[in-house]
Amino acid sequence: MENSYPSALLEDAVQAFAKLPGIGKKTALRLVLHLLRQDSAQVEELGSSLIRLKKEIKYCECCHNISDTGRCQICSDPRRDQETVCVVENIKEVMAVEGTRQYNGLYHVLGGLISPMEGVGPSDLEIDSLVKRVAEGGIKEVILALAATSEGDATSFYIFRRLSAYPVRISVIARGIAVGDELEYADEVTLGRSIMNRTPFQS
Repeated sequence: MENSYPSALLEDAVQAFAKLPGIGKKTALRLVLHLLRQDSAQVEELGSSLIRLKKEIKYCECCHNISDTGRCQICSDPRRDQETVCVVENIKEVMAVEGTRQYNGLYHVLGGLISPMEGVGPSDLEIDSLVKRVAEGGIKEVILALAATSEGDATSFYIFRRLSAYPVRISVIARGIAVGDELEYADEVTLGRSIMNRTPFQS
């Protein structure tokens, strides 16, 4: 039985929140009612921060990580190892690897994984830009830090083939991450050890 909302405005707000991943109608209603109890300044601050995020956020021209400027803080940091690039699926994985404090190189965010079932092919990802970075020289190692799933393995193999013509070492994180697991859910110790104990990629 559908909820009977006392206000169309309330219902519209609940419907909007329920479109977010992992948010059901009950949770959405609880969030909206919580916001109604807050003073207007707090609600306006939340709304303006979301609008600013959408309008002003940028993606790094080099690694495609989220950034406030054209080049992200990591790529701009001269203290980072400029010869090593860690390839990850999305921005959440950059945050996960950074949380380990075991890696000091650069990143390359693909924006997804190859998945024919979902209609995602190599051209839909930032693979060409990765190949271009390697072709320009200066990179000695590419670490494939992708999920231990069929999509992750297929993407790693495709990248390995694309980069095999260049004099670059290609490694993969150690399987301290269980098969089928997503990197963002791994604990920092396990993920850190997987980065440090990476092995050469085997085709």
